[in-house]
Amino acid sequence: MEEKYIKNAKVLKALSDPKRLRIVDMLSCGELCACNILEKFHITQPTLSHDMKVLMDAGLVKARPEGKWIYYSLNDEHLKAFYQQLGEIFTSSPDCICHRRGVDI
Repeated sequence: MEEKYIKNAKVLKALSDPKRLRIVDMLSCGELCACNILEKFHITQPTLSHDMKVLMDAGLVKARPEGKWIYYSLNDEHLKAFYQQLGEIFTSSPDCICHRRGVDI
C-alpha cells in the first residue's frame, strides 16, 4: 500500500478520538502549556501524555520543553501536507488511482 495512505490513516486515527480532536482545536489558537491543556479535561497527566504522544507520532503536534513544562503547538508544515494529500484523495485527477490500469486497490 502506498505510503501516503498509511500516513493519512495514522493522522485520521489520531483525530478519531474526540478528546484529541478537541486538543488540536485548542492548539489551533496557538502554543499551549501541557498544564493549560490539562485544566480543560478531567484526566490525569499520564493520560494527557499518551494523547499528546499519539498526536506527535501522527505528525500533528510538536513539543517544546521549557523548564519543567512542555509546550505544544500544531505542526503546520505536516498539516499542510495532510490537507493537500486529503484533497488529492477526494478529487479525481488524471493520475488518480481510479484511472490506473492493473492496480490492486
